[in-house]
Amino acid sequence: MLLIRPTLSELPSYLNALEHGWNADDDPSPASSLEEFRAVLQDPERFLAAHNNEKGRGMPITLPDGTIVPRLPSLRRWIWDGSFCGVVGFRWQPGTERLPTHVLGHIGYAVVPWKRQQGLASEAMRQMLFEGQARRLRYVEVSTSPHNLASRRVIEHNGGVLVEAFVTPDTLGAEPALRYRIALNLPVKVVRGGLAAYAARA
Repeated sequence: MLLIRPTLSELPSYLNALEHGWNADDDPSPASSLEEFRAVLQDPERFLAAHNNEKGRGMPITLPDGTIVPRLPSLRRWIWDGSFCGVVGFRWQPGTERLPTHVLGHIGYAVVPWKRQQGLASEAMRQMLFEGQARRLRYVEVSTSPHNLASRRVIEHNGGVLVEAFVTPDTLGAEPALRYRIALNLPVKVVRGGLAAYAARA
């Protein structure tokens, strides 16, 4: 399994997932997947370019309640095993581990239903943690629903420690949630062709 920055050649596999009703927001409405399908086809190059937005460029984001907030720097990678398996994203504020109240965590992910229970989400999160290390973050936070046992296992498998139970802001539905923290204590060396993580050995 790889995390890839997608290009036009991989796009048909992503569109196939949308055609089968999947979307990264876990919205079961077929209309949601169809809307994204049309948006991708309208400007595929712009869609792909947005996967690497380290400067936080672009229009502000409108939250479900209509509140407008600045866009954070972000990366989005596809979980790939020869075909599209899902997505994993990383958001951050430069120079700090803190996040705005409307951002519930640094890392989010979604795996297509027909690829679940294969360890893909756990491995995708493990690899994405290197991005936090590269930006000198001491830790990342990840939130999930108390009832999402699969998501909780993914986080805990990657060293997540429960920090608090809380209620999401009104702008995000005032839903119960759990916040985990994952310490980033592995040194990272920047090498030609990407990032290599080296675990300190006793």
